Amino acid sequence: MKIILKEDIDKLGKYGEIVNVADGYARNFLLPKGLALEATPHAMNLFEMQAAKRAKVVAEQTAAAQKAAETLQGLKVTIKVKVGEENKLYGSVTAADIAAAIANLGQEIDRRKIQLDEPIKAVGEYTVSVKLYSDVVAQIPVSVVKDED
Repeated sequence: MKIILKEDIDKLGKYGEIVNVADGYARNFLLPKGLALEATPHAMNLFEMQAAKRAKVVAEQTAAAQKAAETLQGLKVTIKVKVGEENKLYGSVTAADIAAAIANLGQEIDRRKIQLDEPIKAVGEYTVSVKLYSDVVAQIPVSVVKDED
């Protein structure tokens, strides 16, 4: 089935693209959630008329995300953890822990925007990526240090 994407969807396409997907995927997931429209001539005409409005909104959101990225890149995040022998953590530092540390510094970030390949399991300096918008990514330095208490 041919559909028009109403949002960027990872591994499928970007907003406004016309893509072919399985009928079941379109009918059971994409269409009910409002992520896509069936690519009929009428829907394509409506979509073209809305493209100018969407371009303005995207430009505003990108500018806001870039401003937030500049603010985030100025932060130095330090997370104190309890460690055992050889400076190995008892648990691990996850995206939720990093989001909480950033919130303590006065910036709110959704933990799902923090990109960690795997949880941090050792004391040290790390650089963490925060995907704020489709092509706006901030790099934040994160220090994981031993809690002396």
